This record gives sequence, structure tokens and C-alpha cells, in this order.
Amino acid sequence: MKKNLGILFVLSGALLLVTPKAQAQAAASSSASDDSQKAVDQNIQLLRQDIRSKKKQLIAANLKLTDDESTKFWPVYDQYTADLVAINNQKYQLIKEYADNWGSMTDAQALDYTNRWLAVDSQVSALRAKYVPVINKVLPGKKTATFFQLERRIQMMIDIQLASQLPIVQAQDQ
Repeated sequence: MKKNLGILFVLSGALLLVTPKAQAQAAASSSASDDSQKAVDQNIQLLRQDIRSKKKQLIAANLKLTDDESTKFWPVYDQYTADLVAINNQKYQLIKEYADNWGSMTDAQALDYTNRWLAVDSQVSALRAKYVPVINKVLPGKKTATFFQLERRIQMMIDIQLASQLPIVQAQDQ
């Protein structure tokens, strides 16, 4: 699993290398900004799809399912992922706004950004809580717990990469 997680870690790092800092630089040259932003969005979309694919592979490799469990679990997982993608789209939008406003962010914008980020985090927690009984209908308790452990570990690694790439708000005053 560590090797597989390393691959996901590298992919998520690659995703983040083209997000906030690259977007801030692209926004500075506004003449090609629209085309540049479309290219960045397309690249990020492809990387996000690849990360979802790797995440699914990691879960499949580490969550030992019987054929019957597998038949029942993967459609639920795919719906969970679709619901999670909708929330992560909000997170990506926040990152884009943060990059666009970094360097000129007001106190009110910084506070609004913080509150919206916390709301996204709450949505992810609520989604997990919603899916515990759904997944537990198709998997026994230990496998349900294992799935959520794997899912959280992977997501935390991605979140650490995101956080490490976002410049600190206060640094814009320097």
C-alpha cells in the first residue's frame, strides 16, 4: 500500500503545482489569461480524474472484497465519489479564488474564504457520515471501517499537498 500511496502523493503534488501559484502567475498576464486559465482547468481536470482512478485502485488493492461484496460495493463507491467530486469542485473553486485574490485580499475576503473552506470540510464530513450506513448495507462492519480509513488517509494526503502549496494569507502583506 505504501508504494501505491506514494504514487497518489506524487500525482496530487503534480496537481497542486499547476494550481494556486501557476494561476496567480497566469492572472498577472491578463492578455492570455482566458486561454491560459482554460488550459490550466483542463489539465487539472485530467489530473483529478487520474487521482480518482488511482484512489479507486488503492482501495481495490487494500479492501479485500468477495465477488458478491464487490458487485454491491463498487456502484455505491462510484456514487459516493460522484457526490465527493461535487464538493471537491467547490474546493477547487475556492483555491482559484484564493489564487486570484492573493496579494490583494482584504480582511473580509480572508474571513469569508476561511468560513467557506470550513463549510466545504463540513460537507465532506457529512457526506462520509451519510455513506457509513449505506456502505454498511453492502459490506460488513470491519470492511466498512477499513474503507473509510483508506478513504480518509488518501484524502488527508491530498489535503496536506494542497495546504503546502497555498501561500499563507498573512504573507501577502510582506
